[in-house]
Amino acid sequence: MESGAEAYTPPDSSRPFDMASRPLGAHEREGRGPPTPLILVILVMLAIRLIAANQIHLTEDEAYYRLWSMAPAFGYFDHPPMIAWWIWLGRRLGGDDALGVRLLPILASAATSLLVFDMARLAGASRRIAGRAGIWFNAMWLVAAGGFLAVPDAPNSFFWALALWASLRAMRAGAIGWWMAAGAAAGLAALSKYSALFLAPGMVIWLAWTPKGRAALRTPGPWIAALIAVALFGINIGWNADHRWLTFHKQFGRVAGARFAPRYLAEFIGGQFLLLNPLIALFIGAAAAVRAKAGTRAIDLAPFLATCAPLVAYLVVHSLHDRVEAHWPAPIYPALAIVAAAGAEHLKGWKGWRRAAAAVPILGAAIIVAALAWLAVPGAANVRADPATPVRGWPAFAGRLEGLRTDNGAAWVGTTSYGLDAELSTEPALAAPIFQITERDRWRDLAQPPPDLSRPGLVIDLTRRLNPAALDRCFEQVRPLGVITRDAGAVAYAVYLVSGPRRAVLAEGC
Repeated sequence: MESGAEAYTPPDSSRPFDMASRPLGAHEREGRGPPTPLILVILVMLAIRLIAANQIHLTEDEAYYRLWSMAPAFGYFDHPPMIAWWIWLGRRLGGDDALGVRLLPILASAATSLLVFDMARLAGASRRIAGRAGIWFNAMWLVAAGGFLAVPDAPNSFFWALALWASLRAMRAGAIGWWMAAGAAAGLAALSKYSALFLAPGMVIWLAWTPKGRAALRTPGPWIAALIAVALFGINIGWNADHRWLTFHKQFGRVAGARFAPRYLAEFIGGQFLLLNPLIALFIGAAAAVRAKAGTRAIDLAPFLATCAPLVAYLVVHSLHDRVEAHWPAPIYPALAIVAAAGAEHLKGWKGWRRAAAAVPILGAAIIVAALAWLAVPGAANVRADPATPVRGWPAFAGRLEGLRTDNGAAWVGTTSYGLDAELSTEPALAAPIFQITERDRWRDLAQPPPDLSRPGLVIDLTRRLNPAALDRCFEQVRPLGVITRDAGAVAYAVYLVSGPRRAVLAEGC
């Protein structure tokens, strides 16, 4: 952090606090680096995530993205390419296993904690409050329990935070290099997930909020940043143009609502109240509702609230006609951690605030210990509605399926689900080509060995998902082989022996 001898000048209460216009105060000279408690939290969380990543089987989506990483490209059916690039690098650094797949997302979670700390400092927070923000970021339940997963939200959240951090640095120093870094980070965020496109209007709102921000908009810096971001995102636009706009149709097709279903709004609000950590959610509300008391230091929350606003507005509108997935707001969690840490300062007059603030990391620790232990310990299975069922029992299941395949002379295994295809592809026990017989557009240019469809094969999927009539339309011979189960019988899969395709299954699908 920079230092200076100027005295602190309180902000003008008639307008939002302008972080870039004030001199540095004595509070900013109290120490430069993260406080010891934050460093310890980052190291402990890093160790926990590394252990959990090594012990917990890949989820369906993670296994699917691993297949992407075997054929690096500038785009894929479902998302932009960044998660595939991260997994590609992680597999080379850590090995082609669950830990290697998740290595970069885990490191990014740790790095984001440091970005949260420094962003809070740049916005005027004391070292203590900024340290609290970094700790509370790790105490958010979505981050605590999911911060090790190799999904597009991981690079998106990291690069979103990196772009905001570089912009704060640019506003502080006025250096064109920081604006260029911000633009590069924003472009990489857009190459991670399309929700990062909401960062741009959020940045404009923030800069237009204060005189210094409006002055910055009259300089080349922000516009050079925008050009860099657009140029990087253009990589994926070009890929889509060459692939019939596959990802754009997939993702932007959900924007338009075909019905009015406001029940999803309550689900969205309630779900985020829990995933933020209920106490953190309350402190965020305090920051929004309570002005700092006279004489307390002001923390400039404008960059964090403004950059959150467009994505939140979209998710609210989306929830009026369809479900908002729990992880969609993940990229704004770093900013919300800072807002919550500032909100806690506004409640110092409340008798119970100190105990509530102290309980935040305790609740975060409780959820991560409970969730990761449940996922990692095999003996925790065999309960009704086990949330860990999606990651349990895959090696044994693949072994039974391989025995069924060889007993029936099948040369390949087909599924109707991309997730099941991906999970089976991670299991070395299954020694046959695996492919999804539907949604063939998903698999264009991916490196899956082609099946020999001139020979019989097995088609397997969940009993509720596999339609025998559809198989009859796709193959001349279809014979049921019964049901096999996974996770001590918790999940049942129907299996059929098929042969004689009636159409070009690899090209067109069933």
